[in-house]
Amino acid sequence: GSRERGQSCPCPEVRTRLPVLRWLPRYSLAWLQLDLIAGLTVGLTVVPQALAYAEVAGLPLQYGLYSSFMGCFVYCFLGTAKDVTLGPTAIMSLLVSSYTFHEPVYAILLAFLSGCIQLAMGLLHLGFLLDFISCPVIKGFTSAASITISFNQIKNILGLQGIPRQFFLQVYETLRRIRETRAGDAILGLACLAALAGLRAMKSRLPQAACVEPLAARVSYLIVWTSATARNALVVLFAGLVAYSFQVMGSQPLTLTGSIPQGLPAFQLPRFSMAAPNGTIPFRSMVEDMGVGLAVVPLMGLLETVAIAKAFASQNNYRIDPNQELLAMGFANILGSFVSSYPITGSFGRTAVNAQSGVCTPAGGLVTGTLVLLSLAYLTSLFYYIPKAALAAVIISAVVPLFDAGIFRTLWRVKRLDLVPLCVTFLLCFWEVQYGIVAGVLVSGILLLYSIARPPIKVLEGDVLLLQPGSSLHFPAIECLRDTVCSHALAASPPRSIILDCRHISSIDYTVVVGLAELLQELRKHGLSLAFCSLQDPVLQVLLSADLEGFQHFPSREEAERCGGADPGGGRAASFTSTSESLLLPA
Repeated sequence: GSRERGQSCPCPEVRTRLPVLRWLPRYSLAWLQLDLIAGLTVGLTVVPQALAYAEVAGLPLQYGLYSSFMGCFVYCFLGTAKDVTLGPTAIMSLLVSSYTFHEPVYAILLAFLSGCIQLAMGLLHLGFLLDFISCPVIKGFTSAASITISFNQIKNILGLQGIPRQFFLQVYETLRRIRETRAGDAILGLACLAALAGLRAMKSRLPQAACVEPLAARVSYLIVWTSATARNALVVLFAGLVAYSFQVMGSQPLTLTGSIPQGLPAFQLPRFSMAAPNGTIPFRSMVEDMGVGLAVVPLMGLLETVAIAKAFASQNNYRIDPNQELLAMGFANILGSFVSSYPITGSFGRTAVNAQSGVCTPAGGLVTGTLVLLSLAYLTSLFYYIPKAALAAVIISAVVPLFDAGIFRTLWRVKRLDLVPLCVTFLLCFWEVQYGIVAGVLVSGILLLYSIARPPIKVLEGDVLLLQPGSSLHFPAIECLRDTVCSHALAASPPRSIILDCRHISSIDYTVVVGLAELLQELRKHGLSLAFCSLQDPVLQVLLSADLEGFQHFPSREEAERCGGADPGGGRAASFTSTSESLLLPA
């Protein structure tokens, strides 16, 4: 019996680390059909997006495809959300552009190091660190990214060459050279944007086809739904046919993507040094060059993936394991770097397509990854004819929904203080992405620390003062508490004793204990006392262990009043006769 138990013990741990073992034994033909449809649909979306996002990252276009298949395969075995698809995204491509200097060697090494960091975080259960990136910071970053990425593609819509990548210079140069616009690129780009917007609107207004409807109605629904879902592929295909027609006729008014190397990438270790005109750049210098990107890229990647996984798990009634998601992301980026991938993350748009296509398991990713590999092996010669204006339209169509204008109005109505990190992040991201994110996190941290250092303290004034802190007391807050007690107790005429209602205090630290001892001593000099009531057990144990001189505590406020706990003479404490109440809140 003990031998059998010993052999079965590892199974739950293996099933936790390899989520594929939870659904594979129950896999059915019905699931296979739905996974095939979803995988093909996502594949038709990811191929044109991958080419477009490589442009955002400032890398040769084939690196977008190199980054689009390994994550699909790895997540199938290690992921816990059936809907999530991993691959290049607009946000991650923008970050890669900021930290890798448009050098593939840097981008691949960043993927490897980001994967190592994500893997370590998963093994050490450090997923809670993502909680320190607040919603206003995320919204500020994504809204700014939406604008910068969109404007970065305006040059391709207009057919302009030699436009700098820095946002403010980009705006200036684009406006200065607006007369150099190529009519062919502009017309095609605007037509593609209009087509994508129309197909998106059509899909959002498409009613669900019922099984009882006639066959013709259901077939029509399927055609319209497929066209709207695979709109990126359709628009790029149409634009490619237009460009090819012009090429055959001997005139080409469009700017084309150009040659893309055919074949699959070699499976090899990422390079830890890089040849340069004046010598070799060693690994240490490459890491120093990437700097804060080694923190921003893995954290933002994890944040995006976990947020998407939680959203779709909630929508479709299943649970995810955040730490397992970190492991899946880490392995996907590490193994991806072996096939020349730049850092990847969960894609909200493609995940939504996956869910709407009825995917049943992560096996849909195998179909998507296979489609990308087939494109690399056989279709890259056709990508030559894809106009840059069409890819620019795909990018703009994908990132415009990221801009959330309503968040400014919502925060103004709900909590105006949260507008500070939002606006700091939003504005600084136009200068440099890393400065915006880091500054936003710092401002959010300062606001968080200020709320800890200056907790709300409710004061009821009467013959005896009642003070009620609104949260736990930590060392930055003790000076605020002492100042509040002294300003109300000693400044009154005559001075009054105090009851400290501790019902909301769940923890205190040693510095607070020292501060309370000094406060008791100071009040005693003035013939006043400080009584504690409604102490929670952990706090009471700490205070009893400290053996504070003059420490008095009561189970409730009423008993403190009744027993005269706040009266140095031990007499009956007066009831609260005043109804005046002040709430000291952080400014």
